[in-house]
Amino acid sequence: MATPDSTPSPRLDRMPRHEPVTFESGWQRRFRNFAESKDDDAGIAGWSPNGLACRLRNFSRLWRDGDPEGAWLDAGCGAGTYCRFLAAKNLRVLGVDYSLPTLHKAERRGSQGIVWALGDVTRLPVKTGAYSGALCFGVLQALSTSDAAVGELASVVRPGGEVWIDALNASCLPHVWERVARKLRGVPMHLRYEHPSRVRRLMRAHGLIDMRVDWIPILPQKWGRFQHLVESDVVRWMLRYIPPLGALFSHAFIVRGRRAAAGVKDLGVEG
Repeated sequence: MATPDSTPSPRLDRMPRHEPVTFESGWQRRFRNFAESKDDDAGIAGWSPNGLACRLRNFSRLWRDGDPEGAWLDAGCGAGTYCRFLAAKNLRVLGVDYSLPTLHKAERRGSQGIVWALGDVTRLPVKTGAYSGALCFGVLQALSTSDAAVGELASVVRPGGEVWIDALNASCLPHVWERVARKLRGVPMHLRYEHPSRVRRLMRAHGLIDMRVDWIPILPQKWGRFQHLVESDVVRWMLRYIPPLGALFSHAFIVRGRRAAAGVKDLGVEG
């Protein structure tokens, strides 16, 4: 199995062709097309420039330096934006993605401290308990369910290790309106929204404790010049301590959890 500790050179094979058209396989094709037609990190990941920049700023703000000897996994790494962030912190990183063109572009952006591997977050090609932490950003909206992904992420971290998962917020008012409008027009959803409470339940069911939710408000690209206002200390305080505001007005959220050591129980304390 591939881990940064062994620093293998995994063969980047193509995904099987002629697969049935499903929600997931449709997204695999979209991501492959993004990588073939775009050259910027945001475009390859399917985000707007403001969206990716905002996500990275929020991650950087929430991040605390981990064990410099640790190894982290980025499941659904895209062009490697977060992999390079972690590698710059002297962490060994494995970036996993199911899009071969995406991985090739990620490699060309720099691979010091990073190993790249072709794989699916629902079937990660790594050993159980091999990592100090795992990220999964920008992936759940491309899956028909979060269950298998959360289970895989929880399994690859060792006791005390962290799992960070982000998702598009199902309760955000524009997202609620989009779902209603599509249903009225008979148009199927092109992506999937999640509830942080559901992600927490799944994480707890797979042995993670000390969950914390962080709301990520992101303005549309055309209003990007006002993004700094929704990232202000005042707004962050309001979202943190008045959860309904976060639920109604945040485009996305991050749930963080820690793998319990043997015999340690979750006391139910969450942020």
